[in-house]
Amino acid sequence: MQRLLTSARQFLPAVQGAAGLAELQRAGGMLSVRSFSSEPDSHDDFKPQVKAAAAGSVEAVIEEDISSHDVFLYMKGVPQAPMCGFSNMACAILNLYGVDYGSRNVLADPEVREGVKKFTAWPTIPQIFIKGEFIGGSDILHEMHQKGELKKALEGVKQAEE
Repeated sequence: MQRLLTSARQFLPAVQGAAGLAELQRAGGMLSVRSFSSEPDSHDDFKPQVKAAAAGSVEAVIEEDISSHDVFLYMKGVPQAPMCGFSNMACAILNLYGVDYGSRNVLADPEVREGVKKFTAWPTIPQIFIKGEFIGGSDILHEMHQKGELKKALEGVKQAEE
């Protein structure tokens, strides 16, 4: 325990100093600390790991998504559990037509979330693509549904398997 507390001193702010350590020791608590080293003789497992995205990789992901599905939805959450009302509405409308559609949860990937906004110059999520063409958000999808335009746009689109 003393070794742990001694090594913990370097990670505690100077303001807390000995008082913080004494309190930790009185409580019998354990301190778990993981540090990374950039020393040249350090093992690679202890060096900082940074995954750098290749230039254009977000655009490539978006291109792949919309080209591999007749209908694709960038949304918050997943179709079985939308995480916002607008995403829920988009899923409900697409489900009403019974079409097969792909989706990507932008909450799980902030790079794609911002990338799709730049790709379409549309500031909000969800975003719907039909046959590779950007349609808009859930409000546009809803308007198309009300006007009967969505049925025509979805002609020839594969139906979802039940």
